[in-house]
Amino acid sequence: MRKLITLSCIALLPVVSGCAAVAIGGAAATGVMMAEDRRTVGTITEDQGIELKTSSRITERVKDANINVTSFNRMVLLSGEVPNEAAKAEAERVARAVENVRSVFNELQVGGNSALQARTNDAVITSKVKARFVDARSFSPVHVKVVTEAGTVFLMGMVKRQEAADATEVARTTGGARKVVRLFEYLD
Repeated sequence: MRKLITLSCIALLPVVSGCAAVAIGGAAATGVMMAEDRRTVGTITEDQGIELKTSSRITERVKDANINVTSFNRMVLLSGEVPNEAAKAEAERVARAVENVRSVFNELQVGGNSALQARTNDAVITSKVKARFVDARSFSPVHVKVVTEAGTVFLMGMVKRQEAADATEVARTTGGARKVVRLFEYLD
């Protein structure tokens, strides 16, 4: 039953975003996901704070941009679009200055902001990858964070090398995924 709840939460995350735990069973579902996560509760909380602080600070300093901030184990991924190289460098500088950030992967692209249809397509790709992780049953989907930007699928997590290989193969063979970028921390 615990595994079913975990898998259900993961499958529904892209659909209901932050409300998945409430939709599936509130605190029980959140507890199951946290128990499966390899990060400590403190690190999970830090990651959420890093995302909020970084997003807020970047929004204050970088205008006319579409920047997504994802933190996993205090490692930050910046994805999206910025108007120029100076804005890209500023976003990275701001992210590196946030408390508890260990490293920053700056995958921002210089160019105009993506259209709503492109962002929706990216959300669909992310959903398909996560659903295929559940179907694959070769690793716990909770261990891999998926972010898609302009058809590029970014994979983050604390994983064993075989889990990374399995996750990469699933993402690589998912319809719509044009490229896979691995940003893993390896446990073995």
